Amino acid sequence: MGTGEDPGVSLTNPRSRAAGTREGAGRPGAGRTVAVIVLVALASLIPLLGPSPALHGTGEADAPGTGGIALLRTVLFAALSVSVGELFINRLVRSVPGAPAALPRSWSVAAGAVGFAAALALASVVATGNLIPDSPAAVDVGGLYATRDGKLALLEVNAFLAAALCAASRRPGTQVLPLAVVIVAEALRAHPTTEYSPLLGSGLTLVHLTCSSLWVGGLLYALRVLRLWRGTQAGTALLGRYARLAALLLAALTATGVASSLRRMPPETILEQLTDTAYGRVLLAKVILVAGVAALALWARVRLARAADPLTAVTPARAEVYLLGVVVAVSGLLTAVPVPIRW
Repeated sequence: MGTGEDPGVSLTNPRSRAAGTREGAGRPGAGRTVAVIVLVALASLIPLLGPSPALHGTGEADAPGTGGIALLRTVLFAALSVSVGELFINRLVRSVPGAPAALPRSWSVAAGAVGFAAALALASVVATGNLIPDSPAAVDVGGLYATRDGKLALLEVNAFLAAALCAASRRPGTQVLPLAVVIVAEALRAHPTTEYSPLLGSGLTLVHLTCSSLWVGGLLYALRVLRLWRGTQAGTALLGRYARLAALLLAALTATGVASSLRRMPPETILEQLTDTAYGRVLLAKVILVAGVAALALWARVRLARAADPLTAVTPARAEVYLLGVVVAVSGLLTAVPVPIRW
């Protein structure tokens, strides 16, 4: 008999349920595992190969290492989303009446470690004047303390390390503090002091990054929980509560995304810049993908409300989380291409 998320687990069988609790999230089928690996590999190619087509014909310069930096930021965003999403759904689980005790194995420790590695690599780039270091000797660690970007990079490195340690402790909920530090540092980094009204830009990015992490990471962990709780009313209740909050998150993401775009691309130039600048092209791709994600989310919500079996909503929700992974990769690329500020 299987364990964890394996379909062979019977929620009415105490022995199999206990095994599921011990094992946490079980192992999906080989075909699904291969499909996920392929999708992750394809998503990783977006930040690596994306800069060249995005910059083609725009006249904008391609900074050294743009693809690598975009990939590192994609990894950093993904790691942040996994940890934030688990905290979010675990809080929802506590409010679900009759929720089973079994929960999937946490990925927060691994996510914190991966985020730490990505943040450390990005800090090394900052330490060499935003260039890819060709040797360890080229990294001026002490110089990080002399610049605003360097201090923020170090703050993210330390915050991810603290988050991983908190996740591994007896009180994993304490990782919310270092994860909040990562979000604040990333929001400040995205808007240098030389920018017009940088605090407004940082505030918009803060809300946008927080909501996107809750949405992406929350959906991923919710689906893992539902696989473990299949056949229970608690699973339907959890999915319904997540769907209601996800609608609010989507509204906040849309509002902050539009506001941020209008700050960097004034209304009278936005149509031109969407096709003639690298930032605009990547932003347009992200908008199209998010529209697809929203359509899948609506489909899942309709199934949840009207289908004879509400848990059939898991099918479009699973497609939604895969597409959200691609959105995260495009977001990583968006942070690396030149920003067309027009003041």
